[in-house]
Amino acid sequence: MPETTTYAAVDIGSNSVRLKIAAARNHRLKPLHEDREITRLGESVFESGVVSPDSMAATIRALRRFRRAVQAHAADRVRVVATSALRDARNQQAFLSWVYSATGWRVEIISGLEEGRLIHLGVVSNEPAARGRCILIDLGGGSCEVTLSENSAIRQMVSLPLGAVRLTREFLKHDPPKRDEVLRMQEFIRRELRRADAVIGSERIPAVFATSGTAAALAAAALPHVKTRAARKAPVESKAEGRTAGVHAWERTPTMAVARLADKLRHMSLAQRNTVPGIGPKRSEIIVAGANVYAALLERFDLPGFRYSPMGLRDGILSLMLAEGDTHTSAHQHFEQERWASVLALCHHYGVDPKKQKAVVEHAVQFFDDLRPVHGLPAEYRLWLEAAAMMHSVGKFMNYQGHHRHTQYIIANSELYGFTPEQRVVVSAIARYLGKSRPSPTDRIMRMIPIEQHMHVKRASLLLRLAVALHQDPASSALQFRVKIAPKRVSVVLDAGRRRTDLELWSLRKEAPYFREVFTRDLLVDVA
Repeated sequence: MPETTTYAAVDIGSNSVRLKIAAARNHRLKPLHEDREITRLGESVFESGVVSPDSMAATIRALRRFRRAVQAHAADRVRVVATSALRDARNQQAFLSWVYSATGWRVEIISGLEEGRLIHLGVVSNEPAARGRCILIDLGGGSCEVTLSENSAIRQMVSLPLGAVRLTREFLKHDPPKRDEVLRMQEFIRRELRRADAVIGSERIPAVFATSGTAAALAAAALPHVKTRAARKAPVESKAEGRTAGVHAWERTPTMAVARLADKLRHMSLAQRNTVPGIGPKRSEIIVAGANVYAALLERFDLPGFRYSPMGLRDGILSLMLAEGDTHTSAHQHFEQERWASVLALCHHYGVDPKKQKAVVEHAVQFFDDLRPVHGLPAEYRLWLEAAAMMHSVGKFMNYQGHHRHTQYIIANSELYGFTPEQRVVVSAIARYLGKSRPSPTDRIMRMIPIEQHMHVKRASLLLRLAVALHQDPASSALQFRVKIAPKRVSVVLDAGRRRTDLELWSLRKEAPYFREVFTRDLLVDVA
């Protein structure tokens, strides 16, 4: 990695869009620039199911401003993600096309669980106090992620439809809200929070950390009524819609203070809420819903309160990009371990024994390494091929007939930590085209992959086909082989020992015509 690499992370949320730019120096991130704009992208989605033209236009204006900042800082890599509002919007594709046309950025729509994982990564990567046993709460505009963390690792997580914008639009129709509106919303919140029982359980949690603007506003609004016993750390400027909230990072806001504030805010008009220090005119529109979620969650699980963290999704994205790009950090190793653990977890879920797939994985990787001068695939395809090799049989859980199609669907639509939606589709396509099937540009799955990646997918899939061909008898020990490359041919020589290799030879030789089609070289297979 170059001595200094600059990363940019853009978070397109249901309530606001955020930008953070940081430089990687000496294996650490140094913030360079931040920006934020409230655009209420999810406001119309939660009412009508589509993003309104006005919200789209406001978001595009903010993204164009972000793009100018990214260009000014000469960012080497930019990652743009969208969350709850666009997950739900029926016209998401129109918005994604507009963003690409205006900025050249491709937006990834991430799941609620992936959102929670990235937020968790952002918090634990930047604050040692959150690396023990704790609960992380992120309440955004469209969803609320609750995560149990221990020793910087996620133990349990749940994503709930309890975003402040979503609840406001669905339940609170008057100003101030009517009593029955608030009661219905509170009942809905209690019902959804039951899903968090499995995450938090009945054990005592020593620390609770909350991120995002709602947490900052509640912490600031409750501050005048809170007498902290612990010494305060240096203040962090947490801006609530343009005014400084004066929140100190990691200063606890007690549950009782949150409950009192939630009750007080629901009796106030919008104009009155505007005057509450730390909330601000735009946050005041949705603070009643947000305060009620926090009060209900803290009280239900007997939590002592929360400590506000200024870290968030964009910080997790930046930490992830650093971990991906800087192999010298422990964060990179931790990231790789978690990513592979999610692959193994998917195998276990669908009844695939990773030990039985180990030889296929090793042979696929060996083909990748030995045939590198022939296939010319980008380095990242090594991991994607490895993951596809491990998971290529998960579709048999549904039905052996046509299991390659089932495998593709499972991989593309499952939670795989560390793989973007586009990467999951690529991995699923590599695992899809085994047996008699061949990738075609007209296939539904291939239409989901950028055209410039089509040949890469075809070549990686063929490498997996070769590895699978070597495993016709799972009960036997794995065959060893070596590869010889000549200008017009590739020779695969099997080291059979005393075992018969008739089926393996037959299977590999069946791939010879397709090998010639893809790599324009003959494939010769023999036994030493």
